[in-house]
Amino acid sequence: MSIVGVPMDLGQARRGVDMGPSGIRYAGVVERLEELNYEIDDLGDIQIGRPERLSVKSVDNLRNLKAVAEASETLANTVGEIISNGRFPLVLGGDHSIAIGTLAGVSKHYENLGVIWYDAHGDLNTAETSPSGNIHGMPLAASLGIGHPTLTNIGGYCPKVKPENIVIIGARSLDDGEKVLIKEKGIKVYTMHEIDRMGMTAVMEETIKYLSERTDGVHLSLDLDGLDPHDAPGVGTPVIGGISYRESHLAMEMLEEAKLITSAEFVEVNPILDDKNKTASVAVALMGSLFGEKLK
Repeated sequence: MSIVGVPMDLGQARRGVDMGPSGIRYAGVVERLEELNYEIDDLGDIQIGRPERLSVKSVDNLRNLKAVAEASETLANTVGEIISNGRFPLVLGGDHSIAIGTLAGVSKHYENLGVIWYDAHGDLNTAETSPSGNIHGMPLAASLGIGHPTLTNIGGYCPKVKPENIVIIGARSLDDGEKVLIKEKGIKVYTMHEIDRMGMTAVMEETIKYLSERTDGVHLSLDLDGLDPHDAPGVGTPVIGGISYRESHLAMEMLEEAKLITSAEFVEVNPILDDKNKTASVAVALMGSLFGEKLK
């Protein structure tokens, strides 16, 4: 397994999420995974360029477009190389805009890549629908080939994923434009309503069956704001009423049992907004479950 950190805070306006990879390492991710008998190669962090004016949106309503695109290309190359070397890529964020680069690096190695988007948000905005111009609300749309060509063509190809190969889990804050896109493209979404009504076991069973039947690899993109802020307070866009710590462990354990996940990223850990690195520790604990940690 190869770990790469992406200290990116340019996809949104709140500072501090660039320290996410450091927080996750400090919480003991390498030691935790080595205890599970993984041979870990920590590649360190990729370099993130600084835009000339951090707080100014571009004319296209895309904050820090050039810097985000450059970092995405670097990450895509790094992740692609990891897979070419026969290793599992584990990416540590950073804001969720990094998924543009991760998916660009992963998808070229699969005919039909599946994506589990574990998140309070759909991240399906474009410059036209985004209320903020923050690119961390756009990575799934960009990976579908929807949005600004600078973002959709990262890695030199487009799209990275088909709408029928996506499952969003934990959604509870969707913008109007995202709701339209979900209906239009037929994207499978389990909101908190479905999780409460069906239970996490049924949601994960359906997700695993659905993706197993149509994909040849599955990427897990886990935003810590998918969890309830009580369990993961150190995130930039917390939304109350989220997935619990216990439900999240169950989800990760079921994914491990299914041997479904072929690449993963854990994003939006912001140590500045956190309580004693609690959110990074939660991320590491969930990685433990995803990679085979058992209670007995």
